Amino acid sequence: MRLTDFTVRLHEEFGTARGDSILADHVLSQLGRTGADAIEAGIDPQEVWRAICADYDVPRARW
Repeated sequence: MRLTDFTVRLHEEFGTARGDSILADHVLSQLGRTGADAIEAGIDPQEVWRAICADYDVPRARW
């Protein structure tokens, strides 16, 4: 997944402000770091997206 696609999905699912806050502040249980830190470390945005979805109980149809 491209980073731009990730950002679009994040903002569509959570809204811009909340999505940006989740990305920057929430430590993902599957990755042990924030989404922003994970992406900066080179983890595929698709993996970060799935981790966010799992932590926030997003229905699997939208993963």
